[in-house]
Amino acid sequence: MITEPTATDASRPSEQTKAKSSGAVNQSEDESGNENRQKNVRRRRRAHDTSENVTRKSARAASSGVGRAGGGGRGNTRRHVEAVTLFEVVTMGRSAMQVVIDDWIEAYATDRDSSLLDLISFFIQCSGCKGVVTAEMCQSREDGDLMSKMVEELDEAASLRYKKFLAFPWILTVTWPMDTDGVVEYPLVQSGPYGRWFHSEFCDFVSVLVAQYQQHGVILDGYLMNTLISLLTELSNSYIRAFRHTCTLAAVKLLSSLAAVALSLSVGTENSQKLYKVQKTKMTRQKGTAQLERIQKKITELQEKRTEIESMMDVIFKGVFLKRYRDALPEIRSLCVEELGLWMKLDSSAFLNDPYLKYMGWTMYDKIPDVRLKCVLGLQCLYGNPLLLAKLDLFTSRFKDRMISMTLDKDNEVAVQSMKLLLLISKTSDDVLSADDYQQLLRFVYSSQRPLAAAAGELLYSRLLNSDTQDDLNEEEEAHELPTSARLKALLRFHQESELHTHVVYLVDSLWDCGGALLKDWATLTSILLQDPSSHGPGLTLAEQAVLVEILVASVRQASEGPVVVGRSGAKKVMSAREKKVQIDDSTKFTQHLLPVLPKLLSKFSSYPDVVASLMKIPQFFLPECPEAENTQAVSSLVAEMGNVLDVHSDPAVLEAAARTYLSLCGDEATWSSTARDARDALVQTWVERLTVLLGDSLKENCFAADGEKTRDILAALKKLRAFHNCHDLSGWSLFELLSPLLSVESSLGGAPPEVLLEVLQCLSYFMLWSLNTSGETLTSREKAVAQRLQLRLFCERSHHCLSHCDHIVRHQAFLGVCDVLTAHSFQLHVWDPTSFGPLAYTPSPRLQRALSSFVCLHVFVGPDCDSQSRVSENSGVEKLEDLHRRRNLLAAFCKLVVHGVLEMSVAAEVFMYYVKYYNDFGDIIKETMYRARRTDKIESTRTLVLCLQQLFVRLKREQESGGGRAQPGVQTFTSIKELARRFALTFGDLVKFRECVVVIHRSGVEFVFQEFSQTPETPTPLYLSYLTILSEFSSKLLKPDKKTVFCYLQKLTAEHVTDLREERWQPLIYYRASLLAAAEGEDAASFVSSGRKPQPPNRSPFSKQKLDGSKLPCPFSPADSKGSKGHRSKFSPSRQERTTTDVDPFSVPLDPPAGKLNTEGSVLSTNHEVDDETVEIEL
Repeated sequence: MITEPTATDASRPSEQTKAKSSGAVNQSEDESGNENRQKNVRRRRRAHDTSENVTRKSARAASSGVGRAGGGGRGNTRRHVEAVTLFEVVTMGRSAMQVVIDDWIEAYATDRDSSLLDLISFFIQCSGCKGVVTAEMCQSREDGDLMSKMVEELDEAASLRYKKFLAFPWILTVTWPMDTDGVVEYPLVQSGPYGRWFHSEFCDFVSVLVAQYQQHGVILDGYLMNTLISLLTELSNSYIRAFRHTCTLAAVKLLSSLAAVALSLSVGTENSQKLYKVQKTKMTRQKGTAQLERIQKKITELQEKRTEIESMMDVIFKGVFLKRYRDALPEIRSLCVEELGLWMKLDSSAFLNDPYLKYMGWTMYDKIPDVRLKCVLGLQCLYGNPLLLAKLDLFTSRFKDRMISMTLDKDNEVAVQSMKLLLLISKTSDDVLSADDYQQLLRFVYSSQRPLAAAAGELLYSRLLNSDTQDDLNEEEEAHELPTSARLKALLRFHQESELHTHVVYLVDSLWDCGGALLKDWATLTSILLQDPSSHGPGLTLAEQAVLVEILVASVRQASEGPVVVGRSGAKKVMSAREKKVQIDDSTKFTQHLLPVLPKLLSKFSSYPDVVASLMKIPQFFLPECPEAENTQAVSSLVAEMGNVLDVHSDPAVLEAAARTYLSLCGDEATWSSTARDARDALVQTWVERLTVLLGDSLKENCFAADGEKTRDILAALKKLRAFHNCHDLSGWSLFELLSPLLSVESSLGGAPPEVLLEVLQCLSYFMLWSLNTSGETLTSREKAVAQRLQLRLFCERSHHCLSHCDHIVRHQAFLGVCDVLTAHSFQLHVWDPTSFGPLAYTPSPRLQRALSSFVCLHVFVGPDCDSQSRVSENSGVEKLEDLHRRRNLLAAFCKLVVHGVLEMSVAAEVFMYYVKYYNDFGDIIKETMYRARRTDKIESTRTLVLCLQQLFVRLKREQESGGGRAQPGVQTFTSIKELARRFALTFGDLVKFRECVVVIHRSGVEFVFQEFSQTPETPTPLYLSYLTILSEFSSKLLKPDKKTVFCYLQKLTAEHVTDLREERWQPLIYYRASLLAAAEGEDAASFVSSGRKPQPPNRSPFSKQKLDGSKLPCPFSPADSKGSKGHRSKFSPSRQERTTTDVDPFSVPLDPPAGKLNTEGSVLSTNHEVDDETVEIEL
């Protein structure tokens, strides 16, 4: 609440130099309407209950001012504006603002003090403050004690916060509850649309306020603006974030509005000066000096107003901006630098100079991306205006390096806008960026971020148009008329000289937005490729032609599929209707042009495999609905030329491109599908017949007897069939019966070469996959299903035989083929419709299962230390990465068999045991396998984890019993097994969901140790007793009821044995029991044991009166809380002690361990529990 200074305050005697408080007068809501009424406005976060406390005089003034907004006289707008405060008018739009501000200015003319207090209250409320505002009159700025009153302090007794500041002639005091300061949700930072909306409306209010001030002529009255600037300056210096943020925004927006006013005054001054010159010329021979004097007087008045406005701007800049552009709050720094750029653009004569530009340069080094972004955006507005470039020379030379380095900014948007800024600079100033700068910037066309690459592509495109290729043109020829061939040659030179990337598709994608017309000129591209070098000069080299073909293919793909490039992010994922129409039109154009031209290109480059492989990808993007698709002659010519190419080449890239192209052409929706199918079938039939003849001559008496030439022919035919069988169903040619005999020939007896066997294995695996995939259509009887299962069994047997081949490539392919086929067979069994015939069940033989498991252990987890970080060297990095990729594929294929139920889940124990040892190489695959197996069967997957740990432990024990020597494969240290158990325990996140699983782990572990143990003098402890230490890693995952159950079960198994816990040999049992007991208190076993806690025996125990010294370890009773050892936190809870001691197993026997062994940390146990409840122990 704001109290108005009364008339007597101003007429106090001059000897009273100190300000006198007028007090805070609380007023209830009255009929005047000059108070904050709670309104249910949808866009408002909450109603503001702060009311303006004014005297009756100010209430009457406000009723005649702001309150008159509800009256008539201002048209329809006035009818919708009720009696509201200035804060409430922010919610009502710009037209309502003008009406209410006009009425406020009228009230200000009547009673400026009360109206100005309303304006002050407005800014306080906009800061989110709901407190009370009181005012004191200040008679003079030279008051000696004046600055001592400007304080911000806390009153913790009253839970209030005070803020005193000077808004001459008042000293304002804001008081609000202290707890509200912790809430950062003031209007400007509220989440959701309300915060953005309030920011916009608040800025509009300040702009309208200054505009109406100027219109009514009160902006230069020497009282209003001085008070307002003083208010905003003081509040912007507050350490309270809400005041500082809100009033800084108001101050900089006020300066922006004043800059607009100063600009209008400058324009008026210039116009008046021009009029003065004109009138002076006309009146040289006349005596009309009066008019000249009036114009000169007006010029003087405008200049004086401009000077006063500049003085106000200077006060705001020095009082607010210079302190807040380095504010700790990033939002304040951001809005300061944003408005500084606006000031330079609006009033360049006052702000666009080096003393102000240095702040823009400094903020480019800000650590917050949004501040740097606002700075770059402001500079774009300056460099985009050619009239301002002359004033930016020094700034450009000083901060050019920083602008170039910002293209590497970690924030993508900052990097993109920095590149656009440099693009503006390059267009307006040719000599600013050097050749080295351009070389550094143009590399970004290969960036993984598409917006940045597109901006760099625009820079590259502009450089190509302004390059030396223009020198050969006539002077009247414009840059956009530069021949396409010259620009393409320049593009080829850039790609070859850069030597940064081999994939042209990224370069085309970067240039697509700005140079789409060039890249879509397919007629020019093909004409350059088809032209004869002898008739048109030297022409292009073969390397340039290869790159140009890649550009042609990339442009066709881009026009057909859009800017979706592998490895590049930031592209639009959803196209608009207009973009889809453009895409269809472009596809129609290149289909009509390239369908008849492509056979000529294939014929010309038929002897170059790389070029042909690229050209054969183009038909994959043809539009089937194109009118040219009905031209069967062109289609026949295309497939015939493709067939000629396939007769010559057996290169993998050519075969893969051809197979995919035929797959696209043979689609059902394509018009040319019948022609393409006939051509494909003819090709396959030719290859099968040729292969049949060659194999008939080579396979004699179960021996492969082919010479080198025949072997090359067989290999070429197999490669073609394998490539096409990958994309097409070739089951009609009975390839299984044709190729399977090659796998039955022993390599020692003259078997087929490894290259041939590799292709045969791939062909047969594709055959089985296609057979399983189409079983719903092809299996029409049980006989066919039985025949399919026989083929599956035969394939697995033959592949099993190849797992021991001498060549590792053959072994790997046999393993992958078996895994893929068995996984596909399992999938078909799950999706099979019982109402029709389907694949019959097939279970791999135990011998094959063991062979697959052994293969993974021998070929995936190899070497004592196969972590990729330690194996990859500088010289063989690529080979090691390829080997790692190959081994990851093998492991993933094997894990699919476990996940899909082809192999028993227990087989995965051999894989899980390497989870920690090979975590960097295969950790993600093994973890995903564990999660998938757990979703299939929680209990069985848990038993697999238990089996894994137990197998590792048994291997370790056997190695220890064998007397050492060289470590055997598959043996891990005790520490690594314990770490593996800890990692396994971390996978059980939801304790309730996996409650049964954890209990199974503990029960199995306890049984593993004690179930078959028979205590004798020779074997006083179980052989696997130390396994309990590993098992304790899962104790923290037990729920409290399950801990008691497991503990009782442990006591049951150990009750028959003499367990002397004082002996060293029983340490694992002590550790495990302690983990079960300590888990109830949120501690692990190590801290529980080391804390030296003494258990409290129950009263019914026969040992309850036994005296225990301070060195004893926890016994199997629930421990009583006591002071722990140094470094371990312990708590005391008598209620917990009483509760836990009643749950102790009556068969527990507390035995004293050796005192000298365990009292290593000098822990002191309070045997009588003499611990004060008020004592607080602090962990150091």
